[in-house]
Amino acid sequence: MKKSHLILSVAAATFLNSCELLDDFVGDQVVVPTELSFTKIASFANGAGDEGFAEISAFDAKTNKLFIVNPNETEVSVWDVTVPSSAMKLSSIALSGTPNSVAVYDGVLAIAIENADKQQLGTIDTYDTETLVLKDSYIAGALPDMVSFSPNGKYLVSANEGEPNDDYTIDPEGSITIVDRESNIANTLLFTAFNGLSIGNEFRVFGPGASLAQDVEPEYVAISDDSKYAYVTLQENNGIAEVDLEGMSITRIFGLGAKDHTKNGNSLDASNKDDIVGNFKNWPVYGLYHPDAITYAKVNGTGYLITANEGDARDYDGYSEEERVADLVLDETAFPNAEWLQLDENLGRLKTTTANGDIDNDGDFDKIYSYGSRSFTIWDTNGALIYDSGDDIGMTTFDLNASLFNNDEGEVDERSDDKGAEPESVTTLKVGDATLLFVGLERTGCTMVYDLSNPSAPEFIDWLYNTEDIAPEGLLAIAAEDSPTGENLLVITNEVSNTITMYEIK
Repeated sequence: MKKSHLILSVAAATFLNSCELLDDFVGDQVVVPTELSFTKIASFANGAGDEGFAEISAFDAKTNKLFIVNPNETEVSVWDVTVPSSAMKLSSIALSGTPNSVAVYDGVLAIAIENADKQQLGTIDTYDTETLVLKDSYIAGALPDMVSFSPNGKYLVSANEGEPNDDYTIDPEGSITIVDRESNIANTLLFTAFNGLSIGNEFRVFGPGASLAQDVEPEYVAISDDSKYAYVTLQENNGIAEVDLEGMSITRIFGLGAKDHTKNGNSLDASNKDDIVGNFKNWPVYGLYHPDAITYAKVNGTGYLITANEGDARDYDGYSEEERVADLVLDETAFPNAEWLQLDENLGRLKTTTANGDIDNDGDFDKIYSYGSRSFTIWDTNGALIYDSGDDIGMTTFDLNASLFNNDEGEVDERSDDKGAEPESVTTLKVGDATLLFVGLERTGCTMVYDLSNPSAPEFIDWLYNTEDIAPEGLLAIAAEDSPTGENLLVITNEVSNTITMYEIK
């Protein structure tokens, strides 16, 4: 156990039954042996009532404005965070469609907006961050889900998810829109060139009657530091697409494989009905990585891709792949102990997919696949796995505060049969000589911090947690030179509690 882990574990054990004391210890200020401190300097609510008033945020250093995706009110909320502890809400940007993502570059705000009919084309709208006046509107693909500027500001890139309707009778093609800001021209790239190709390595094409171009659902964008390539997660498909920004083309698709939960270090708690919290075991299950957020980081001169492997299933009225292991017909040769495995206290409760696993097409399942790998993963830019956190997220959160383990809105262990802590978001920040990695856990409600200086063996440093913030959806790192406080900041937007929390990092 690492020294910082040990210090926090002792405190968590002492205060396990007192969230208020744990909040004071973890949420307000923790000084870890690496001489880093994380101080909560602001927390404010962007809305009240049901979730969905605060999802993704972007910061403009020119105006000290924080822009927050607020889908419930079909707007982008605007806050003045010149003094974070006294953040002031300004007039919002009202929109005709639902916003999904925001990004800022040099005084320009970009918003990804879905059509009222989600299967129709959306837009990327840009605004002046000072005046909040609309500058340009670009046609994007169906359901633009995430937008990002390239580091040099030349390109705007959106991942257009192209989800089907609930009856699964309309399934638009997934796509990637690139705006060349020098020519002010938008190009939407389709995946038709990959139709009929076998990508391999557990890449999934499985929608009813769908081509690969229809089936892909681009989710999140990361862009290389030289602004030449974008890397886009295809979550439900279990892959990543590489995009040549200068050539305006999709160059490659990587299948990400599956995590073998029989291996040491890949254990999981697979049941919410076993009356044991943190019942880690190795099971004959393969976890599809299914990454949500992705970020690009250059460490020691080498570029890496880091994914938060949340997991996601297709579950529509017209088609669903979801089934529990208890309801599968398991192959007798592959699973001679099937009856025992399918008990609720063993694997019976685990949600799995019927789209994969019948290897010989004889009607029974030779492999069991679950959603998400309950981890974050570091890949090279060719899609090769450099590091996976294995069962570390589950083990660490259980060790720090067992009452938060695989939590479902206050119910401990209730997500063990699904996707665990659900790593949702990732970002990095250079602090001194170290590169810090932040991983947001949607269900546990905390953000884990790692030292990424050695990408093949990241070190856990700390976690950021307090009781007021539930379900971190977005993480935003602000470097000291751009920060209103002159110090490095981390901004966390929390989807369920509708809160925004700011931590100062020294």
